[in-house]
Amino acid sequence: MFISVIIPTYNRSRTLSYTIESLVNQNYPVEKFEIIISDNNSTDNTKDIVEEWIRKTEVKIKYILEKRQGSHYARNSAAKSASGDLLYFTDDDTIADKNLLSEIIKPFIIDDKVGTATGRVLPKWEVEPPDWILKLCYNGYLAINDQGEGLKIEDYDLEVWSCHQAVRKDVFFKSGGFNPDILINKYIGDNETGLNIKIKKSGYKFAYNGKSITYHIIPPHRMTQKYLNFRIGNQGNCDSFTDYKEYAYNNYHLFNKILIYLIKIIPLSMLISLKIFKNLLKYFFFKTKPLNNTWRLDIANIYYYFHRIKYDFGLILSGKQRKEVLKDNWLE
Repeated sequence: MFISVIIPTYNRSRTLSYTIESLVNQNYPVEKFEIIISDNNSTDNTKDIVEEWIRKTEVKIKYILEKRQGSHYARNSAAKSASGDLLYFTDDDTIADKNLLSEIIKPFIIDDKVGTATGRVLPKWEVEPPDWILKLCYNGYLAINDQGEGLKIEDYDLEVWSCHQAVRKDVFFKSGGFNPDILINKYIGDNETGLNIKIKKSGYKFAYNGKSITYHIIPPHRMTQKYLNFRIGNQGNCDSFTDYKEYAYNNYHLFNKILIYLIKIIPLSMLISLKIFKNLLKYFFFKTKPLNNTWRLDIANIYYYFHRIKYDFGLILSGKQRKEVLKDNWLE
């Protein structure tokens, strides 16, 4: 099975080099895969890095420039130039285990109804993470996916994310490619979630092979409350995108949803204050540790609801935004 490895990139030449190095050193026949770097308007030395790797490896590496901003454009454009029967998508801040490709193909060989597959995404911390990150964010908030070493094939999404996602090429094009990550008006879309919904509706299965492993580089700024707020806030945009695409709510229902989100923020704010107050009492009077850090998620969830409110207001006010959300084919 010939595999096209697709890496969208934007101003991450340092980590991109690690990603490429890990992929050219795969335990997979060199003549059976290619690497496509889709440069999304980088202003650093990304092109120089790619050209250097082209010169020093036997693996076929192709560089393309996608000027439309947004990782969905970069991924979809690269897919159009791919030669593979299987498209493997990853990010420019991952490091692949040497057996990644040889393992990611196995579910597709076992069952020809598997449309997309993933594997383990483990963290590569650049600094030691604080305890609260390990307790609250060792999951999708940091794109970590650890479901063990086994192999699973199911009719539902097994947390298949675009940092470690293989898709049959014919299924990818039938599904219309990745939904927007960033729209023209800067709102976030539902990206691989939207693609996976389309794959499921077409009757294909999802797979997970725990022996196909990639390591996601986690820099210090992602181990902060600010990043958690940003990450979960963006999830609000994504979920509003997904909901509207599924149900195409009228303005009355959108106003009702906005009201519900506003109502949820009030008790959540009170709960945050109560948790912090209890922590202060425990620490100063009883020196109790560890403290309850779930207030961090509560704060981030306020950002989630604010983003949903803003996004749904945008749907009410903008016919262009509604049209963008309802679009199915993003390969055009």
